[in-house]
Amino acid sequence: MQDIQSLSHIIVEFYEKLSSWENAIVEGSGLSLPHMHAIEILGTNGPLKMKELAEKIGITTGTLTVTIDKLEKKGIVSRKSNPADRRSFVIELTQQGKEIQQEHSQYHLQLTAECTADFTESEKEQFFSLIRNFIQHI
Repeated sequence: MQDIQSLSHIIVEFYEKLSSWENAIVEGSGLSLPHMHAIEILGTNGPLKMKELAEKIGITTGTLTVTIDKLEKKGIVSRKSNPADRRSFVIELTQQGKEIQQEHSQYHLQLTAECTADFTESEKEQFFSLIRNFIQHI
């Protein structure tokens, strides 16, 4: 069994490699990584209130407002008054935003397929379970 320090190092290395890959993919898109994260979350979850989106990204609503302003100007998201509470807004992807999210999602699927190509089905299931359990504790 590996000691906790070795495990910590491999988790950090995994994160750094994944982050480097993500930065390289996003770099040529004209979007920033925080922009792409907002697009990914909206693509996965559908329309969200500003507060919900900020919580999922892990930023303040003030910081998110700047991101949404930029994405709205680019025609990637739309901001609508929340019918249940006119003091808040609901953010959703436009058709252009959906296309960007789908294209980016294909990069993720390709990377996952390449990285797990040598895994057996059992190893894929174990890996999925371990990653899911790990992120539930973060």
